[in-house]
Amino acid sequence: MSTDCVFCRIVAGEIPAERVHEDDLVIAIRDLHPVAPVHVLLMPRAHIGSALDLDESDAPLAGRLLACAAALARSEGIGDGGYRLVVNAGVDGGQTVGHLHVHLLGGREMRWPPG
Repeated sequence: MSTDCVFCRIVAGEIPAERVHEDDLVIAIRDLHPVAPVHVLLMPRAHIGSALDLDESDAPLAGRLLACAAALARSEGIGDGGYRLVVNAGVDGGQTVGHLHVHLLGGREMRWPPG
């Protein structure tokens, strides 16, 4: 855990959040500032700064994040119509919190290009 990381503090229960999923590797919360009717953030319990920090040994965790996102999409009612998964990596990629996380967005049509 990184004591200065807001997501680590959420994982530790120090900061309240609306949790929609928890398991031994992943926690998912509703985004405080949603940009779609469904906007969930999925993050590893362990502090990993960014997708830039992943390596081959993290493949099971990356797979779990995607599998959890798919399960949440189904439970949130957006699994059939489609959804978007976003992973921002680094400052130029738009990452604003230094803890790996996946945005699950859905409930409206997603346009391209995203930004």
